[in-house]
Amino acid sequence: MTIVWAQQALLPDGWAKDVSVHIDAKGRIESVTPSSEPQGQRVGILLPAPVNAHSHAFQRAMAGLTERRGPDGTDSFWTWRRLMYRFLDRLTPDHVEATATLVQMEMLEAGYATNVEFHYLHHAPDGTPYARLGEMAERIAAAAEATGIGLTLLPVHYQFGGCDGRTLGSGQVRFGNDADRYALLVEDCHAIVKTLPADTALGVAPHSLRAVSREDVVRAPDLVPGGPVHMHFAEQVAEVEEVEAAYGARPVEWLLDNAELSERWCLIHCTQMQPDETTRLTKTGAVAGLCPITEASLGDGIFDGVRWMQAGGQMAVGSDSNIRISLCEELRQLEYSQRLRDRSRAALATGAHSTGRALLDAIFQGGAQAAGRQTGRIENGAWADLLVLDMDHIDLAGLDGDTALDSFVFAGSNAMVRDVWSAGRHVVQAGRHINRDRIVRAYAAATAELRDLI
Repeated sequence: MTIVWAQQALLPDGWAKDVSVHIDAKGRIESVTPSSEPQGQRVGILLPAPVNAHSHAFQRAMAGLTERRGPDGTDSFWTWRRLMYRFLDRLTPDHVEATATLVQMEMLEAGYATNVEFHYLHHAPDGTPYARLGEMAERIAAAAEATGIGLTLLPVHYQFGGCDGRTLGSGQVRFGNDADRYALLVEDCHAIVKTLPADTALGVAPHSLRAVSREDVVRAPDLVPGGPVHMHFAEQVAEVEEVEAAYGARPVEWLLDNAELSERWCLIHCTQMQPDETTRLTKTGAVAGLCPITEASLGDGIFDGVRWMQAGGQMAVGSDSNIRISLCEELRQLEYSQRLRDRSRAALATGAHSTGRALLDAIFQGGAQAAGRQTGRIENGAWADLLVLDMDHIDLAGLDGDTALDSFVFAGSNAMVRDVWSAGRHVVQAGRHINRDRIVRAYAAATAELRDLI
């Protein structure tokens, strides 16, 4: 039995003081008792540790290497994608494992307890499958074992180069599987997940309406009954135009009319939606998986967060390209994008709660739903995914409740994160992952040869 005692804790019905949380041997919360005597490990501000709902771990190794214009003097998401394809042609399974381990460590140190890995790098550079079809997925799993993070693994189905069904180009063949081989990959990933702790989950991810047939998008949920279903969605203007030209409807219209959207679905980005599409999509219960730092980096556009939240939509955040992994900065970017667009302040605050509290409440719930994980609430039976903020930090000293959360989101950094438990595993202590030095050394050694790519 592990006991964490907090001076203040954010519980499902609000803030409470002098809270003891008992964690059982399986990593679940056994009891939560406010107004209790100090006992066990004593901490300051205790929160649920949220889910990082969208990640491509391998892209962390190219962070900062793509900030130059192309030969014609322009740059965009599509030119960035060509550079990314060139980069991944050199990645080996060892590179992927070392990078994923670093990424997961950085997620934990930022305050996340769970990595939802949108995993689409499957094969050798020429597209030949490895001896084990799930070789690369096994490397993501090995990283989770090394870091102790909670993992929701999403093997990605990627078959075509566009809505016209064209074959994959040289930069994409490492992703490719037809429907039959993808089903085998999901089976292999299921076997991999079973070797990990009980809090590990499996979902599926039809990459996008461009890369998978319409029939396979609709059938995807059948491959993991009850599990999460994620898909890139309405991210770029060119993507929306391609879907509309091919299918006679914009992405939101087509999906609403043809798929049985539900709480199982998480649609990533959603930066190119019209107002009526935004409102209609909220009614399905699907989560909007937002990656504000990456969306800003790639010039995707601005998600209509104000309309989405006012309509009761669910949302989660993720670090996507992992150019920067920071929970507070992700939320800050989300809120500031709304302010810049609308020339407002406290855009996503509610009548009941300040901006920081409203944002964190939203991602606690939406992230748990997107990951298919019993998390996001400090209550009996939930996984013990816990985040401690450092009350001795100069920008938190003397603050409590929602004001402390606002300071974390708008004046904070990862330095405010003191401790993190993932399913009861105490993996961040005093601001550092317990295996930080070893993980950083392994990453530096494995990726040194990649630094001269761009």
